Amino acid sequence: MTALVLHRFPLGPFPYDRWLAGLDGGVVVIAARDRIEGAREQVPDGDGGYRRLVVLDDFEDEALLDHVALELAEEYGVTHVIAPHEADLLRAARLREKFGLPGQLPGEVLPFRDKLLMKRRLEAAGIEVAPYSLPGTVDAARDFADEHGLPLVLKARDGFGSIGLRIVTTADELEQHLAEAFPPGTAPREDLLAEAYVPGRMCHVDGVVVGGRTVMAWPSQYQYDLSSFRADPGARVDLTLAPSDPLTPRLLEVAQEALDALGGPADYCFHAEVFHTPDDRLVVCEVASRPAGARIREVLHAVFGVHPVELAVRAHTGLRLPVPAGTAEGARLEPVRMAGQVLMMKRPGTVRAIPVTPEEPWVEFYGVFAEPGEVIEEAALSSDFLAAAVLSAPTREECERRLRELGARFETEIVID
Repeated sequence: MTALVLHRFPLGPFPYDRWLAGLDGGVVVIAARDRIEGAREQVPDGDGGYRRLVVLDDFEDEALLDHVALELAEEYGVTHVIAPHEADLLRAARLREKFGLPGQLPGEVLPFRDKLLMKRRLEAAGIEVAPYSLPGTVDAARDFADEHGLPLVLKARDGFGSIGLRIVTTADELEQHLAEAFPPGTAPREDLLAEAYVPGRMCHVDGVVVGGRTVMAWPSQYQYDLSSFRADPGARVDLTLAPSDPLTPRLLEVAQEALDALGGPADYCFHAEVFHTPDDRLVVCEVASRPAGARIREVLHAVFGVHPVELAVRAHTGLRLPVPAGTAEGARLEPVRMAGQVLMMKRPGTVRAIPVTPEEPWVEFYGVFAEPGEVIEEAALSSDFLAAAVLSAPTREECERRLRELGARFETEIVID
């Protein structure tokens, strides 16, 4: 058996050579040079311990990526295709379909990638979502805004990472954005989704499905506005909810209902975003059939003692599952601690100082992605960090205290002119 990985991330956090060491045919990886270098990693010489490693200068060149993937799949007799990034889910599914391989096929990917189809599936299952529309024209967009009022959310139908997301708060801002989105003389659009704004705190449930059963899942809550990544100069904290929190079982239940409605494959990671409104409703925003972004993967690793991506890829390839001692293989994992992440976004300017490396034993991960003297641009997407850390603690309260203390240090120690 040989696995082909389409990898649009840094290499360090994804040691597929170790996770999939039991595959007799090894692992073939197509990686993105800009993601490796952007994380301050050294691009490996040769194959970097893999059976084959191809590093592409332009991972956005879809024709090139498809060509290389097809060539490698045929040359190495690939039996499994792995794609941890949202942008590569359909490409991986088409490869599986072409070669008759197991895993998520195009028809199973679409309900997770096409936000219109996703919301229709969720609604049909009785799950609350925000009122939405696919306004093909500027008049249709104005009609939706008139009906539901402002703020109004506009997003790409197949978007990810908050790229292109707009929360329109004033009439002037709406007209400006509509003028850009619907230039005179253009054909009706089918790629722009409009949603009524849902007030409240955004929660997320992350986990892994193995053999069609959810074996890892836990809710967290963003303590910041997800869409403010370009304008937020402060520490952004996100952490798990306590087992005793009344929201915890409700979020786990609605996430499972959403997964059932969307019909995922046998083995996969998932990331579900859910609004908790001021009047105590749970409104599903989106669900993705891939590992969570930011450093949520490391948060789950700290919470359960098992890395979610390792669990999912070993299940997908039929290898023995990594489970904590005393846990039966295939049993649902229980949290052993609480964890969270504190993030600082990139913002334009010259970096003069970066944080002192935290030495506390509860720091599960720390990374800084710029150097003093470097000129950086503003964050391009919601995971474009200047610094990030994952912390753990026995309780949620202690975890939040540690996160906020480290966040305050980050705010003081980072200097950008």
